[in-house]
Amino acid sequence: MNKTITIATRESALALWQSRFVAELIETQTDHVTQLLPMTTEGDQRLEVSLNKIGGKGLFLKELEQAMLAGQADIAVHSMKDVPADLPSEFQICAVFERADESDAWVSNQFPQLADLPAGAVVGTSSLRRQAQLLSLRPDLKVEPLRGNVNTRLQKLDDGHYDAIILASAGLLRLGFDERIKSRLTAPQWLPAVAQGAVGVECRADRPDLAALLAPLSDQRTWQCVRAERALNQRLGGSCSVAIGALAMQLADDSLVLRAGVFAPDGSRHITARQQGYDPEKLGAVVAEDLQAQGAAAILAMAG
Repeated sequence: MNKTITIATRESALALWQSRFVAELIETQTDHVTQLLPMTTEGDQRLEVSLNKIGGKGLFLKELEQAMLAGQADIAVHSMKDVPADLPSEFQICAVFERADESDAWVSNQFPQLADLPAGAVVGTSSLRRQAQLLSLRPDLKVEPLRGNVNTRLQKLDDGHYDAIILASAGLLRLGFDERIKSRLTAPQWLPAVAQGAVGVECRADRPDLAALLAPLSDQRTWQCVRAERALNQRLGGSCSVAIGALAMQLADDSLVLRAGVFAPDGSRHITARQQGYDPEKLGAVVAEDLQAQGAAAILAMAG
């Protein structure tokens, strides 16, 4: 294997932070050196349209995957919440690192908590999951689209376009915006995106050498939880076109508890399920079956 590992990454500040974090792990724990290949993806370019209308979060991966297939890059680093439930057969996830704060962050310059917002206030998010949960709690609010990198979204809030916005806590913490988090939206009352807060590495399926090199760098507790959440998401046909939240946690006896919910985009309906087990994939499937038995298909169809 070449001693230099080229890492394909998006060009945003958060993506570069994540890739540099992975690069440092590789260089300190293996005998390889790294170099970054920053790229702009279609998902980064088409900010005028919601992701669910133009192909989903996979648009953040396509160019990076093409670079790997072309031999320009060896691996790609992603926020695992951006990785589709159905990964193309040419690729594999070869490492997932310790999860950061998985919660959603409530960010506002005037209102410290969701309950403080007056009726009719404007909240910015382009996530159907966040929109659905927000409206289920506060149907009196107005949700407006908000896309762009973290800095762009914060600037739009500061410019007065929104009364509050919702972002991933992990991204704000990684970029040093701790003080912008006024409060956290947490489970079980509020469910994060599948694999939120976890960073992972993707490589080609025909690169067992890379998979073997990187696997020991994985955080096994996080990887078990992410596998359970992704198994649930896959069984439900999850994408950014539907509103699904999930969070798995590992207990002292090494079993996993998985909570998940399916939400109507307008907040009018939602169902939740919770199960415990040891096998991540089986647990994800069991929770998905529970949600399906409660009518998940009809709720998910409301996003169509």
